[in-house]
Amino acid sequence: MSKNKGTARSFAQQKRRRRQWLTFWRMCRYGINNFTRNAWLTIAATAVMTITLLIILITVAAHNILNDSVVEISKKVDMSIYLGSNTTDDQANVIAGDLTKLSNVTHVTYISPAQARADFAEKNKADAKTLEALNASSNKFFGTLRINLKDINDVSQLDNFVKTNDNVKKYLDPNRSPSFAGDRRNAIQGLARWTDFAQKAGVVASVIFIAISSLIVFNTIRMAIFNRKDEIEMMKLIGADTGFIRGPFVVEAMVYGFIAGLIATGLGFLVLNAAAPKLADYGVAIQPTVVFLTTYIPFAILAMVTLGALVGAISSLLATRKYLKI
Repeated sequence: MSKNKGTARSFAQQKRRRRQWLTFWRMCRYGINNFTRNAWLTIAATAVMTITLLIILITVAAHNILNDSVVEISKKVDMSIYLGSNTTDDQANVIAGDLTKLSNVTHVTYISPAQARADFAEKNKADAKTLEALNASSNKFFGTLRINLKDINDVSQLDNFVKTNDNVKKYLDPNRSPSFAGDRRNAIQGLARWTDFAQKAGVVASVIFIAISSLIVFNTIRMAIFNRKDEIEMMKLIGADTGFIRGPFVVEAMVYGFIAGLIATGLGFLVLNAAAPKLADYGVAIQPTVVFLTTYIPFAILAMVTLGALVGAISSLLATRKYLKI
């Protein structure tokens, strides 16, 4: 007897699951059919969501490109501390050793006065007048400590080092300020400000367009509800479930996001690949981002489609909750 009850219960559960899957399938089918009912509203909603997702993709890519560019600049731009011409190599090496202990310092190179003179001569070997003046001159070159930093926007450690380190204060060239204390520092700080501004502007633009696309999807679903008022009333009369009535509208909005995600990803890759050669000529480190996105393109598509569907689903749920009186 108990075995028969268990069998009946299991059969009832299977039947209920089949009914749920059938209901879900019908909601999806009705939602996809609704997507094609009003072509102009569909195009408008999909276009604005495509622009939104494209801006988000470009913003994320730009954030990585800016970070990579700053890292590349950090490798090429060195800060300099100038030592007096009478500083010996041993004295300079002691200072260099102290500098390498700073957490923001990655590498320190010492250019001695003799090496600086030889480098200058090599650089100007084609200029006979300059070489003649160099040989005739008794002026001594100064020693230079060239310092590479992890974060070129943070020179506080170097500032403090120059002010407090006894060796530096003893051998520092009084006629030349460190490079990070003058115009070069201002240029670096300007780069940091522009980088920060670009990132914030991208985030603001993304938020604004998400709000706009959400409103358009919201109004699209609202108009769809008004257009299908009689159909909805009929479904209520025959006892259709609340979720079944709301479901097609949610699916419809998610389809907007799904298609917009595919289009935006394609456009984003076209824009980045088209811009890569020009930006690379200007020293912008765009290639690592392009390579990364190309390598993980399935995940990029999945992320964009998911984001688009999520924006559509939330907008649709808000619209149905407000205007679908069920």
